[in-house]
Amino acid sequence: MKILFDTSTLIAALVKPHPMHTRAFQWLKRSRSQEFDMIISSHTLAELYAVLTSLPLSPRITPDMSWRLINENVIATGSIIALSSSDYISIIRHLQNIGFSGGIIYDALILKAAIKSGATHLLTFNASDFKRIEMNSEIQIIEP
Repeated sequence: MKILFDTSTLIAALVKPHPMHTRAFQWLKRSRSQEFDMIISSHTLAELYAVLTSLPLSPRITPDMSWRLINENVIATGSIIALSSSDYISIIRHLQNIGFSGGIIYDALILKAAIKSGATHLLTFNASDFKRIEMNSEIQIIEP
């Protein structure tokens, strides 16, 4: 089984004060024990770094701490899937065709990475956002 982790799940798993930490962290532990293959969109790496380093926590997560969290818990555990320029173009065109605009592009890119990787599941706290993209995929979208 291959499961792509959305940014929302990774943030919750890595940040102990997050209200969904316990639920998300269980999935991260399962991936570490190789119960399934953890897949990460390359876009998620950038989004994860941006969010971790800007959360209003005290003490703040420094760039060094963020790198360590990402490297030890995501890069070392999962397979990173990158999209090509033609993938980006097809996603933008798809969203234009279905009349969507704004930040849903980021979810669409992550869903495209899940499809490209052959993932069977997409793990997210934003299931409804992914379900409305309509990319004719057999990927099961689940919430931790």
